Amino acid sequence: MRRRTLLAGALAAPVLTSGTARAAATPGPSVTRTGTTTLDTRAIYFVSYDGLVNNNSFQKNGLLTYKGHQYAAWYTADRDAVVARRGLGDTTWQTLRIGHTLRYDDSHNVISMGVSRTDGRLHLNLDSHSDGFTYVKSAAGLLDRPTRKSWTADSFGAPQSTLDGLALTTQFTYPQFVATPEGRLQLSYRAGVSGNGRNALAEYDGTRWTALGEWSASTGTYTSEHGSSTARNMYLHGIDYDRRGRLHAFFTWREQNAAVMCSPGGLTNHDTGYVYSDDRGRTWRNDAGAAVATTGGSDLVSVTDPGLVVDPLNPDHSLMNQESQATDSAGRPHAIISYVPGRFGQCTTDYVADRTANGRAFHLRKNAAGDWQKTEIPVPLGSSQRTRLVLDRYDNAYAVLPYGRIAAASRASGYTDWRLLYDGADLNAFGEVLVDETRVPQDGVLSVLYQERSTGTTPSPLRVVDFRLPV
Repeated sequence: MRRRTLLAGALAAPVLTSGTARAAATPGPSVTRTGTTTLDTRAIYFVSYDGLVNNNSFQKNGLLTYKGHQYAAWYTADRDAVVARRGLGDTTWQTLRIGHTLRYDDSHNVISMGVSRTDGRLHLNLDSHSDGFTYVKSAAGLLDRPTRKSWTADSFGAPQSTLDGLALTTQFTYPQFVATPEGRLQLSYRAGVSGNGRNALAEYDGTRWTALGEWSASTGTYTSEHGSSTARNMYLHGIDYDRRGRLHAFFTWREQNAAVMCSPGGLTNHDTGYVYSDDRGRTWRNDAGAAVATTGGSDLVSVTDPGLVVDPLNPDHSLMNQESQATDSAGRPHAIISYVPGRFGQCTTDYVADRTANGRAFHLRKNAAGDWQKTEIPVPLGSSQRTRLVLDRYDNAYAVLPYGRIAAASRASGYTDWRLLYDGADLNAFGEVLVDETRVPQDGVLSVLYQERSTGTTPSPLRVVDFRLPV
């Protein structure tokens, strides 16, 4: 018999909100498991950089929903890149191969997907870690009328090493697609390498791709109590538009020089920063609204710029990069960050072991007064890996922790009542999981993509589990 994993109290009692008039009851967070589907019984499995190539936090999006259909992409046991779709509520997926084979056993070489609403295409960028990339796009209109369009390999163009002729950079990593409010599609990526790289944007208008340019700098001097570093890269927790059209980005800095740390076994990541753009990523501003960068210009977001850091932390606590973020219905930014708190010591010496033993996730957000608030999520990570953040239609917050566990907090409490709703015990998930960020606003369902634990390079099942959130 399967263990019951929806915990007692998972269905929270409604909370009444007050105002000048009596408000309608607002439900607190809850999850109701509705089913699990299998993408692949034998997906490729190897662990590198503590992660899996089919399931990494910077994979935006490995799972997405558009016009009543959900799409997923992954690598099979024989290393072929595949993409699949299903109608929402269907239990089976239509799968096809897109003509590319994974080159290396490197978990950075994920598949990311995006939709250009201007022409109804699905775009995929894959297989890149500080080198070239592969790009594939579907025929126009394929996603606009999915029930009338056949799902075959002929629906996709041949794999390319450019964006329709736009080469970008020879050191390309971390593709993340994001749609603008007008329906254009932007591609965020890193040019350069870990510890010496810059964030950049390209944009597709339905006709062609254009390079907008780099917007973060790798130069400048950072000094800790241990030493200094003169090169780094900005790691994004995400890049997302809110309903009003503002583009938000939380980030951490990773220093190239390990001299900034108390121990070489830690991470050189430090501080949580935040910037935003109100002109579709052309101009970037700090939290106070001051312009700090122009994309493609000479003035880029730098470690020495004032007003960037919203939660300071030195490099001695194994702060994780590339966690997650979201924006609520009022356009206020939220993020999940994680590190080893000072109560467990002031120097991590092995970031994997220390984060697994003592790592904690924190919910960081801007409140209605414009102040930043941080709340510890009272569920030990038990992992070196990352947590995904989701907000439901009532702005309740859900943290999808390693192994598929789900903790949540209510907006009504000011996000102070975090508790575990689902313990994930029956998933047998490898650790880090993905969520479908796009589905929750459309039908109130949280889809979680996970891969079952295996050993060595033995392939294992890749699945999607669905949870109904409050409606």
